[in-house]
Amino acid sequence: MKPTWKNKRVTVMGLGLHTGGVETVRYFVKRGAKVLVTDLRPKKKLAESVAAVKGPNVSFRLGGHDRRDFVETDLVVANPAVHPSDGLLVAARRAKVPVDAEINFVFRASRAPIVGITGSNGKSTTTALIAHLLKASGKRVRLGGNIGKALLNTAETFTPRELAVLEVSSFQLEYLGRAELSPHIAVVMNVQPNHLNYHKTMAAYTKAKRQIVEHQSPRDVAILNADDRRVRGMAKFTKAKVLLFSVEREVAQGVWLDGGSARFRIGRKTGVIRGLDRMRIIGLHNRQNACAAIAAALAAGATPEAIEKALPSFRPLPHRLEVIARRRGVTFVNDSIATNPDSVRVALDTFDGGVILIAGGSPKDIPYAPMLRGIAEKVKLLLLIGQEAQKIEEAVRAFGAGQAEIVRAGTLDRAMKIARSCAVPGDTVLLSPACASFDQFRNFEERGERFAELAKK
Repeated sequence: MKPTWKNKRVTVMGLGLHTGGVETVRYFVKRGAKVLVTDLRPKKKLAESVAAVKGPNVSFRLGGHDRRDFVETDLVVANPAVHPSDGLLVAARRAKVPVDAEINFVFRASRAPIVGITGSNGKSTTTALIAHLLKASGKRVRLGGNIGKALLNTAETFTPRELAVLEVSSFQLEYLGRAELSPHIAVVMNVQPNHLNYHKTMAAYTKAKRQIVEHQSPRDVAILNADDRRVRGMAKFTKAKVLLFSVEREVAQGVWLDGGSARFRIGRKTGVIRGLDRMRIIGLHNRQNACAAIAAALAAGATPEAIEKALPSFRPLPHRLEVIARRRGVTFVNDSIATNPDSVRVALDTFDGGVILIAGGSPKDIPYAPMLRGIAEKVKLLLLIGQEAQKIEEAVRAFGAGQAEIVRAGTLDRAMKIARSCAVPGDTVLLSPACASFDQFRNFEERGERFAELAKK
């Protein structure tokens, strides 16, 4: 029996600037609940979101929280950016008030099998590619989750003949794990240091990622990166059938890279899928993304023939090694999604040298070691912006800057002005920040859009 929310009190913690908080409020208002929205940010900073949910059954407490809103209510729905160990959420649970998150309601409501994708890097591209391959094979797909489209208010309309393809963050997995929910097909791309300001330790971060497979049944499928020891080790924590993907070697069950093709062995079925070398997404990491997507698509019922035909038509997502412009022999590349050092390492591996790198932003409390060799070997000019500029400079100098000249530019606009004046034909101006964007921008998309705007001038 579905719970009824008519005249129930629901506290939504964290309205935010994205669609998730707004969709959560709308969901409960539509079901007759009386919703109180509370957020640490003042009304002025949340004006757009507040305007979107104003109504007779919605009240606000902005610029701070009140403990009573968490213990004198029927339900707390937390923004996943708030860790479940937050004191107010602990107080709610002690008062026997259920604490939940938007993603949990999506999982419970969906009658469509769910394909869930997570990882430190590559999950958005892989999520979009899986959806693309499934559609090409004639499947009906609902795409969303952390990739940018909230699905809460449509999840109840999903049918068993459809497939819900969802990108899932480690924040969301903290809540899914507590509810013992995992997708029918789970894909784990990689686990590299990230979001340690939230998870505190790598062990806790890895455990959060592991929740995507830990509550699967023997009828489900877990698709794991054979080239990542942390991910490979998740096989012992799931009851699901395990498929591996690799760009380094053949695997017993799963998909592996073979030149410009992917070979697969799933059960007794074997075959080859050509066309990876004709894809529009560049770099070895994207070959890895493709192998993972092929494994998921095959597990979900796509045909090898449809997959092979669809691979070359997949368009890269914005802000992911996106070539914005070429001006007087200089290439401008937007990799604003690179919010951790391992992503920057992967980006630098794509180029031979002559890179003017723009990096920096707000902290995530993770070490910069993974990108330092790439900077020393590939970067001629390092332009640092935002709150983390000093820490990055210190890390680079301690490692050895190689040929890289280091300049603290402060803002993205000034960094681009310096880059344009210093670049020569053959150079690449690369925005690959290694940091979050919240010190100067609303999100990584706004940062990337500003870079693109400046590059096209």
